[in-house]
Amino acid sequence: MATEQGKVDQKIEALSDRETLQLQKQRSWVRDHYDPGAKDRYETLEGKLALLETILRNNWVERNETWKLQSLGVSFGDALVQELNLRWIAVEDEYGRDPALHDQGTTILLFPVTSISKRIEKGETVDVRSLFRSACEGVVRARAQSPSNGP
Repeated sequence: MATEQGKVDQKIEALSDRETLQLQKQRSWVRDHYDPGAKDRYETLEGKLALLETILRNNWVERNETWKLQSLGVSFGDALVQELNLRWIAVEDEYGRDPALHDQGTTILLFPVTSISKRIEKGETVDVRSLFRSACEGVVRARAQSPSNGP
């Protein structure tokens, strides 16, 4: 269902327990690429981005491994949360329900779970740092233009 402006109606909610658990499983799959004694590196922004780069550079995930590719997107989203003070939420529309990032107090939504997978599945090379910078710059620009009474 679309609104008069051609936008799809979206329902914004907190993540369900099941969705939170799913994100945790995906986050853990990525974090577990660190040696047990080094897993705390995942807590830093640099640790997340470096790990994503390493996984992609070494081709540890195949193009058809959607769950793993989307797990990379969860970690990418965690990096965005850390850098931009976003929060994970669920967005439901006529196409289904998906985890997303919300910039509180604005209408800004990001869907990082598929940000890496859709590129890899198309055969593109992903530059994690460039994608991250671009996403951050996009949010900063959108914040400057967004009404302050978001979802």
